[in-house]
Amino acid sequence: MAPMPVLTRDEAQTRAQLIDVHRYTVELDLTRAADPARDTFDSHTVIRFSARTQGATFVELKPAELRSVTLDGQSLDPTALVDNRLALDALTPGEHELRVDATMRYSRTGEGMHRFTDPTDGETYLYTQLFMEDVQRVFAAFDQPDLKAVFELTVTAPEQWTVLANGTTEHLGTGKWRAAPTPLISTYLVAVAAGPWHTVRTEHRGLPFGIHCRRSLGPYMDADAEEILDITRACYDRYHEKFDEPYPFDSYDQAFVPEFNAGAMENPGLVTFRDEFIYRSAVTDTERQTRAMVIAHEMAHMWFGDLVTLRWWDDIWLNESFAEYMGFQTTAEATLPQALNSVRAGDTPSTDPWTDFGISRKSWGYDADQRPSTHPVAPDPDAVPDTASAMLNFDGISYAKGASALRQLVAWLGEKDFLAGINTHFARHKFGNATLADFIDSLAHATDRDVHAWAEAWLRTTGVDTLTPKVTHTGRTWTLTVDRDSGPDHEGGRPHRIAVGVYDRDLSGAPALVLRERFETDVPATGTDTPRDGGRPALIVPNDQDLTYAKIRLDDVSEETALRGLSGVPDALTRAVLWNSLRDMVRDGELEGTAYLEAARAHLPEETDLAIVQGVLGFTTLHIADRIATPAQRPAALAVLGDLCRDLIRRTEDGTNPGLRLTAVRGYIDVATQPAPLQAWLTEGTVPGGPELDPELRWRVLTRLAVLDATDETAIAAELERDPSATGREGAARCRAALPDAAAKRAAWDAMFGSDDLSNYLFTATAQGFWQPEQADLVREYVPRYYEDAVALAARRGPAMAEAAGRYAFPAPIVDTETLRLGERCLRDADPTPALRRKLVDQLDDLARALRVRESGADTADEVG
Repeated sequence: MAPMPVLTRDEAQTRAQLIDVHRYTVELDLTRAADPARDTFDSHTVIRFSARTQGATFVELKPAELRSVTLDGQSLDPTALVDNRLALDALTPGEHELRVDATMRYSRTGEGMHRFTDPTDGETYLYTQLFMEDVQRVFAAFDQPDLKAVFELTVTAPEQWTVLANGTTEHLGTGKWRAAPTPLISTYLVAVAAGPWHTVRTEHRGLPFGIHCRRSLGPYMDADAEEILDITRACYDRYHEKFDEPYPFDSYDQAFVPEFNAGAMENPGLVTFRDEFIYRSAVTDTERQTRAMVIAHEMAHMWFGDLVTLRWWDDIWLNESFAEYMGFQTTAEATLPQALNSVRAGDTPSTDPWTDFGISRKSWGYDADQRPSTHPVAPDPDAVPDTASAMLNFDGISYAKGASALRQLVAWLGEKDFLAGINTHFARHKFGNATLADFIDSLAHATDRDVHAWAEAWLRTTGVDTLTPKVTHTGRTWTLTVDRDSGPDHEGGRPHRIAVGVYDRDLSGAPALVLRERFETDVPATGTDTPRDGGRPALIVPNDQDLTYAKIRLDDVSEETALRGLSGVPDALTRAVLWNSLRDMVRDGELEGTAYLEAARAHLPEETDLAIVQGVLGFTTLHIADRIATPAQRPAALAVLGDLCRDLIRRTEDGTNPGLRLTAVRGYIDVATQPAPLQAWLTEGTVPGGPELDPELRWRVLTRLAVLDATDETAIAAELERDPSATGREGAARCRAALPDAAAKRAAWDAMFGSDDLSNYLFTATAQGFWQPEQADLVREYVPRYYEDAVALAARRGPAMAEAAGRYAFPAPIVDTETLRLGERCLRDADPTPALRRKLVDQLDDLARALRVRESGADTADEVG
């Protein structure tokens, strides 16, 4: 199947020079949405626009059937729609009206108008995800971000449904709903959500607030409604303290929707979230904090992304890096944790959001920036020639690295000047579009510092600097020099403003380390290094407090202190920096995975920060045990992790830290090598001493039992009858695919690649179950089939499914040269779609890295612990 053409930057610029779009009037008929036999809906669009000069352009549409088109009252031939583009020839200067009547298809991939029927109660829900170029799946549009317009939507739905949109909606009777006209917004930000929603409404500072989910999740949302609304109110108030421009839309709804591909989407006035954020099962405080951060992130977009929008997709970082930074910063500030803590149970202090960012989010950026697919935070416009290229940049660079760069900018510039520049930017470009140059000019307006040079060094380059301290010790003084290594593939080093933490051992004999001093310095140094008083410190931490974006290496004395005494470092954010340093050394082959495991075994039982426990456990399990460890080393690695998790479970027997206990129980399940303890938990319905096995834990246990060949289809079907929800169906699909049985593997493969029946979430669950390190010999025959079938699926089902196939269905546990060779041949010969190609490039680079790390440790013993 030949891919459809995508919009190029040159085409968008040409169209923007020719036309101005004023208003869309869109009518959608969803009255038969609940009928499973009806896979289409009706879409009628009127677009009012003007042409500046005589010329020709096109409008985009991806219909099931294009029934009629008129331009200024004259009929156009519907068969002239070619490759989802309808030519508008011989436009004359002045005003025009385009009318398009079409039938559109519902989606099961989270793109366009997604339709979901809840297996719990049979209710149907619809929502739109129109990002990048998917508005064309719902109505005709001049689909590019710099052709903003007013949108007026009318939706006809089943009588008992509620319809939500960007503006407040009014029920006109007989199932017909009308949304208030929007301000000027981009096509990709239009949103509709329709269904028998469970809703909680309130008002804050005169603005209507609402939260919505499907009915079957209603009791769970009600339990957290005050927490969610408190966080929303706190974010709203904090942004009004920071930003001069008031919130620019007429309401603020948050809809938690099923089978959502992203974490959330910043549609003005109607933010959509994946409904896993409505918790059916027990979660940790860090997971609640993540939800709070996502709420803060999406609300920041109301200003940066919605009020002021990028002109072209090369500047997507302006949306995502800013929202990522503001999400974590706002969650870290005083009012928000109070709102969060006011309603949640437990007495464990909350993790500093920047610690969570450092241990769990920042590594996403570091990893992405060391792959062949890396790109600058702000790529050159020529590097993003079309929408397909742009879609690839929604990654750890645009989010985590960009947010890290902004955090460094604030440290260098000062928050006062940073916010002054932001407010200048909003005032200059509100309800319009802006570029990187516009943003930098606004920042420069507020400071005497050379922001343009900073942007060139930080935003236009790729790669990760490595900062390494060198210590000279003479008598009672010592001198520190921090070297910066940009690496062979780096496009040039960056200036860094860092804090250096200096720690001594506690002279009382306690295992703790004591902060002697913390001072700031520039790298590269701007002057002569100054000798510092005192003996040789036990530990010197460059980038203490994690203010910059760089890999950190320790001097020999500090590395030994960290490995032996990391849990004694008093500050959690500093511990996160040290754990990240050890993590990077493992990935670079400079530290044995066994040494990292031993450090985790020694220090996690004493760790007080839950985000660090979760981050370190995740790395040891997914990267060291599942990928870096050889098959001979893996059982010992799992044994160490199992012992560690048992220690954490014992530590929490008094019930004072339910989040840590839940994390330890999850970790123990994931690394269990003997089924008997898990079978006992499942039979009793509880872990001795708690927690009780809620649906999430029951499916987690059953999945591990399936991997260990200790359950069967009868047990899976019985559990699905017990939990017939959507997540139950995903759990059953995951379990069935994990069974170490040739027939089960064949059935799972056929479900994923033999038909297009699986939704995005059911495909993902099946893929997660399929590849298991314990079953390498059983599934190895599917490795060559994967490359052939994934390429065909991506071409057939589009970018969202290509992403799922590349991320979840890739044979990651089969770490050998043949998997790598076949993948490289696929990239060379099979012409995968851009979305799949990017995922394969990244996966194969990670695979090659794991093989290199294994080779570097080939002479070490196979035993750990």
